Amino acid sequence: MTNQRLLKNALRTLGVGFGIGLTAPLLALEDNTNTLPNAKAGECYAKVMVPAEYRDETTTVVVKEATQKVEIIPAKYNIVEERVLVAEASTKLVPVPAVWGTEKQVLEISPASTSWVTSTLNSKVAVNPTVLRAAADGGVNPTTAKSGVCYHEHYQAPKFENKAERVLTAQASNKLTVVPAKYNMVEERVLVKPASKKLVEVPAVYETVEERVLIEPAKTEWKKGRGLVEKLDGSTGEIMCLVEVPAKYKVVKKSVVKSPASTKIVEIPAEYQTVKVRKLVADSKEIRTSVPAKYEEVNRKVKISEAKYVWHPVQTPGEFGPKTGNVICKKDIPAKSKTVVRKVVKTPATFTKVSLPAKYQVKKVRKLVTDSKEVRTKIPEETNQVTKRVQVANSRLEWRSVLCETNMSRDVIAQVQQALQSAGFDAGTADGVIGRQTLIAVDAYQQRKGLPTGGLTMDTLKSLGIRL
Repeated sequence: MTNQRLLKNALRTLGVGFGIGLTAPLLALEDNTNTLPNAKAGECYAKVMVPAEYRDETTTVVVKEATQKVEIIPAKYNIVEERVLVAEASTKLVPVPAVWGTEKQVLEISPASTSWVTSTLNSKVAVNPTVLRAAADGGVNPTTAKSGVCYHEHYQAPKFENKAERVLTAQASNKLTVVPAKYNMVEERVLVKPASKKLVEVPAVYETVEERVLIEPAKTEWKKGRGLVEKLDGSTGEIMCLVEVPAKYKVVKKSVVKSPASTKIVEIPAEYQTVKVRKLVADSKEIRTSVPAKYEEVNRKVKISEAKYVWHPVQTPGEFGPKTGNVICKKDIPAKSKTVVRKVVKTPATFTKVSLPAKYQVKKVRKLVTDSKEVRTKIPEETNQVTKRVQVANSRLEWRSVLCETNMSRDVIAQVQQALQSAGFDAGTADGVIGRQTLIAVDAYQQRKGLPTGGLTMDTLKSLGIRL
């Protein structure tokens, strides 16, 4: 669940990082955080959003097409006195001006797109890509999901069961029982009691010992960090720290055999007297009985299913577990366009010829010297510049080493304050508490050194000569 539900506070950061018109390029986000950093125990890393890059492009649009201006140079005549033709038949060129009109051209400034936003359909805050991937893991398909529908997230806790385990508390052993010898009495004045041997039981000796039983081995694991010293520029709010988890043991008491049960032989000397004599019929003997080992059952808690997060439409009924508060909505963003009005030629300028008949009269005659003619002058087209915003680089996610409550101590902060004072920046008293004066000194130091600003980063600690 890559890390993966941590990003409630990072949604505001996303809105700042992308700027105006956050649309479909969200789905083209480059994620460089699929693998966790090669960290040592106690180190923390924050997931940081590097915003997309844009440039403005200017497009030339024709608002008035190129055309021609037509001028008529009239014919030239000389006046001659004669009683003949006064005016020869001729033609007259009459200019017909161009007919202009207007037409509208709609230019698309930004294309239509689909966007995922937080909380409600009216929200302008875009969903963090990590939250969107978490929703996809929890049952929401970002591609086929319907626009105008909101989804919320539920938490389903991990499940455990108790597993019984048998632990040896007493080893198996033998119990010894002695059967005494059997005798008969006879009357004679001889040996009263012959020499014999007596078998005596020596019981086993036990002692109680304690044994540590390993329930869960030591390990290291990534856990969520908390409490950035100051929010980083472009931070999503997600912090991951590598911590050591010690092994778990249970102390079990058990009884063990220090020395096993046995027997010893005691010599009994013979007795002589004139009395009734006890004759040995059967020697004494030992009987061994097996005592089984003893066990005790120890219950261990074993995880049978991991915690998970489930997403579904807000309107869907049913029990899905407690809500986490994460809500995402898919909405359509219409295309933006601009209407440009331009002047166009409907009918180009031209001329018509009008026939003039010859005139006869006895008077001065106008003789044609040069015919009338037309002169055409080109008029260039007129254009306007329209600016569009074009994306040139996708946004991306990266890990950045940070100082947070998980790996921060008053001693480290006091070292920072002392180092800033030594570098000529007033950080206030070296009391190990980050205040406004300390943060102002950190920002001034970062700007002077050309370091990334926005918080007390590991790069700043390294520049100050502080090691964690």
